[in-house]
Amino acid sequence: MSYFRSRSLALKARLALLAALAVAVALGLAACGGSSGGGSTAEGGEGGTLKATIASFPDYLDPGLGLSVESLNSFYNTYIPLLTYAHADGKAGGRVVPGLAKTMPKVSDGGRTYELQLQSGLRYSNGEPVKASDFRAAIERVFRLNSPGSPFYEDIVGAARFAKTKEGGIAGIEADDRTGAITIHLVKPRGTFENELALPTAAPLPAQTPAEDLTTHPPPATGPYVITKSQPGRGWELERNQQWAKTNAKLVPDVPSGHVDKIEFKVLRNQSTQVSDVESGRFDWMFNAPPAERYAAVKEKFEGTQFKVNPAPGTYFFWLNTTQAPFNDVAVRRAVQYAVDARALERIYAGQLLGTQQVLPPGMPGYEQLALYPHSLAKAKEMIAAANPSDRSITVWGDNESPNNEAVEYYGGVLEELGFEVKLKIINSDNYFPVIGNDSTPDLDTGFANWFAEYPNPNAFFEPMLTEGALAPTNATNLARFADPKISAKIERLATEPLGPQQEREYTEVDREVMEEAPLVPYGNATAPTFVSSAIDLEKVLFNPTFSQDLTSFQFK
Repeated sequence: MSYFRSRSLALKARLALLAALAVAVALGLAACGGSSGGGSTAEGGEGGTLKATIASFPDYLDPGLGLSVESLNSFYNTYIPLLTYAHADGKAGGRVVPGLAKTMPKVSDGGRTYELQLQSGLRYSNGEPVKASDFRAAIERVFRLNSPGSPFYEDIVGAARFAKTKEGGIAGIEADDRTGAITIHLVKPRGTFENELALPTAAPLPAQTPAEDLTTHPPPATGPYVITKSQPGRGWELERNQQWAKTNAKLVPDVPSGHVDKIEFKVLRNQSTQVSDVESGRFDWMFNAPPAERYAAVKEKFEGTQFKVNPAPGTYFFWLNTTQAPFNDVAVRRAVQYAVDARALERIYAGQLLGTQQVLPPGMPGYEQLALYPHSLAKAKEMIAAANPSDRSITVWGDNESPNNEAVEYYGGVLEELGFEVKLKIINSDNYFPVIGNDSTPDLDTGFANWFAEYPNPNAFFEPMLTEGALAPTNATNLARFADPKISAKIERLATEPLGPQQEREYTEVDREVMEEAPLVPYGNATAPTFVSSAIDLEKVLFNPTFSQDLTSFQFK
């Protein structure tokens, strides 16, 4: 996920990562004047309505639950955590900076205690004051919801117990509403904790916010925008947060105020129609990549003026359910690795991804190219014959977005070549990850997923997707249900350490160890194009590696 669920598999994680996890996406502004559907601008390019089109509704529009690319994109400028990510392009956007906190935390006790100071005078979009205890309530709400993001915060003292009982609060979070002081105690050091505090999952919400999915009426916001309308399956809208200009903007200097007054997302399933609508100016930006059959033509015609390609920290893969036949046999899983041809999938995605055979994407610390399974259908057939799996009836899951659905069709054909009886189960992308992340869903044999890192650390891939701690009955991000105690222990140990050369070498080893066990069949690393109408200033649009296109950077010419 992010999912980072789409989902991006963003544990979060779920995947994210949960985070799940669809294709990295791009927003665009509609043309001013002339066209019936486009936006309007004020003098100097300020103001107006940004009209965006998107292929699927987010997994959730509740910051305690959403970890898909689609949800995180809107949360980035609505739900501001104590820390946040820099509003900068590319790699610079992975830097953690103060959000609602005055400064970066003071870390003591060998990395087990974090002290922060909430800015005084902050208000939610409904006018309520932001209190230090709201942070504690928000984290407890994440656990009450069984959120895919909850594993990020399980190292807080008392969190593991609270996750089970949902009673008594989390003792490791101390909050003083009078002074704004917040102290967080961890049971062990966690080298990625600042990154995780900077996720919208950890953003303060009013303490009385109910522990239920609020997608249809999202909670009050602290950022420059607030989600004012949400119609699952159809679209959602953001407008300027009036409290931002009154109070919050001067207290949160690292978050820009944005240029447009309103942002409208409309779900439009046909991505070819999206392209035509952006070309005509009916929409200003399409969040998804152009479909495979139009990608090359759009790139050739508009690159540099209305189209640019951004590298994205995401991996596309097929998951194999390791808890049941036939994929509880590592020999069968390895055979599938040999059978899947990443080059064929590159052609299906028509330039939108580059073939791979490992979990970590290029540019991620610890990445070293692996080639453990050179494509050989003949070798794969020999291995299947030798393994002689007892169950040859397989359900292959996928979502209905192109070209993901074409990739699943190709994959199903490969499995049939190996002698399996295959049933394709293609479902709506809006609820795909919640369905396949639910253990009660029948016939979860194998299927498509993608994962976009919630932060620039290998842990953002491995912990949510491949550890025992990420196993969950609902909102699971470990879709392979993979449980190797030695690998889990290594990943969890590395998570306690600051990232350095030694840790990067160990993450390289983890990547290899995981691929030798073969719970996932990675086939490509994502790119994330930005395609906007002629009314948008493409040079101003920032691409954040965690949150995709920065909504505050869109500006009419």
